[in-house]
Amino acid sequence: MTSTERPGNSVYALLSDGTTVRIRPACPEDRERVLRLFTGMSPENLRLRFFTAGPGSAEAAAERISSPGAPGDHALLALVGDEVTGTAEFHRSPADRETADIGLAVADAWHGRGIGTLLLEHLVHAARAAGIRRFTADALTENHLMLKVISDLGLRTARRFHGPEVRCTIELTEDEPYLSAVDERGRAAGVASLEPLLRPASVVVIGAGRSPSSVGRALLGNLRAHGFTGQLAAVNPHADAIDGTPCHPSVGQLPYVPDLAVLAVPATAVPDAAEQCGKHGVKALVTVASGLDDGQAAELLAACRRHGMRLVGPNCLGLANTEQTVRLDATFAAAPPRAGTAGVAVQSGGVGIALLGALSRLGIGVSSFVSLGDKYDVSGNELLQWWESDGVTDLALLHLESFGTPRGFSRTARRVARTVPVLTVDAGRSEAGRRAAASHTSAIVTPTMTRRALFQQAGIIATDSVGDLVATAALLRSQPLPAGARVAVVSNAGGAAVLAADACAEAGLTIPELPGPLIADLLGVLPPTARAVNPVDTTAAVSGKQLAACLDLLARHGAVDAVIVALVPTALSAATGDDPA
Repeated sequence: MTSTERPGNSVYALLSDGTTVRIRPACPEDRERVLRLFTGMSPENLRLRFFTAGPGSAEAAAERISSPGAPGDHALLALVGDEVTGTAEFHRSPADRETADIGLAVADAWHGRGIGTLLLEHLVHAARAAGIRRFTADALTENHLMLKVISDLGLRTARRFHGPEVRCTIELTEDEPYLSAVDERGRAAGVASLEPLLRPASVVVIGAGRSPSSVGRALLGNLRAHGFTGQLAAVNPHADAIDGTPCHPSVGQLPYVPDLAVLAVPATAVPDAAEQCGKHGVKALVTVASGLDDGQAAELLAACRRHGMRLVGPNCLGLANTEQTVRLDATFAAAPPRAGTAGVAVQSGGVGIALLGALSRLGIGVSSFVSLGDKYDVSGNELLQWWESDGVTDLALLHLESFGTPRGFSRTARRVARTVPVLTVDAGRSEAGRRAAASHTSAIVTPTMTRRALFQQAGIIATDSVGDLVATAALLRSQPLPAGARVAVVSNAGGAAVLAADACAEAGLTIPELPGPLIADLLGVLPPTARAVNPVDTTAAVSGKQLAACLDLLARHGAVDAVIVALVPTALSAATGDDPA
């Protein structure tokens, strides 16, 4: 994930270590902030940036960056809180309006965390919009960090050396290598930012009540009962302990800074609880409350952005990770997810409970489960990235009613689906369904045609119901993926074989002709009028024993990677009492 929100001209984005930064255009009021960035740099880094360590260059740069500038000039800042941690600027060449010269600076303490690359990504986007087709950048040949940032962008770059300096010319064509580089940076940053959510070393439940029927009490009970491996505490000003878990009057009075806070407080108390968590240094929130009004929602999200916290919810069931090193069940579901290797993400908590129950009954375990709810921050796109990288998940199940950035979701899903089957429920197909989705999760539902095209393009297997989703998951769990695309079709009816072969071809599979020795072996076990070129027509007279021998030969030979058997009931098989099915 590159960007997480766009309030006005600001963009919230993730660094390579998962830290949230704000990127926005510079303005005159930023002069002192920018100057503090430069004066805080070491003399060596000032020399590498300005080719001199004198204070005059820093002051001139601060003035230039914070001034409105000429048309075609653009300056961006990266901020953590109110601190400027990096700047990037371009200035259009008077001689060539399609070329602009760039400058980049990153605070010493923030080197190596992706700020420079992120700023240049956004600078590239702004330059393209202004009609600029290439950047030029001058650097000292010893400025390895700057040269690496340019190289890592993924754009075509030429270098010309002039003594101790090098001029880089960067073509701004948006090609596949660049998009892949952006995707990879976003994936790494997104996965790093989810560590405190899904692999927290410590959790606090805020709003854990003493009443057995309270949501907070249920959340705390599940965390304890299912063996969370990290530190666990609760915030309740009216109790010293709940079921053996120590309670503290406020987040600020906790003896440690928890990775994850689960907010089980009423909607009216959510913004203040989030702000207190942010001030204490909490890295991630799960908010289960529903019914936040627009003002409360805005305050919640602003607190998360301001303090760099990732957010699941609000209006959600919670989340879980069954890995033995974590054993996290931060949900208020009645039963824990069964441990396994299927990743599950849902927008509806009720659908989540039904889906987990159905999977468990079929013996399908879950690696991690996230109830996204109103999906203010963490998205299905990021969870696909997590499952791609967690080393556990080999099957992904999604119930999503909306997609914040369909293009980004499509690129991620297409990449993930090459190695991990991705299944979804096509929710909100009807007008009534879309109204219901907008009502209960505040989702702006993606139009049906767009959604179906999205699924097809990304290689996602879409089903029409939770029952079909579970059945398909059970099929994939019990039937391993073929090693390749070569398929043999076996049928006792020629027409069924033709249809199956056509479907395979349209799906990008191949129906290869079988080797001569294998054909001879197949004809040796099938009825006299059978044909074995592929598709294999066993004829209606095939017996169960003959069919089994045919399939065994195909499976053992290695000429194909998968076998599709399409049988129809016939009077011949019924008359002989030997049903081939």
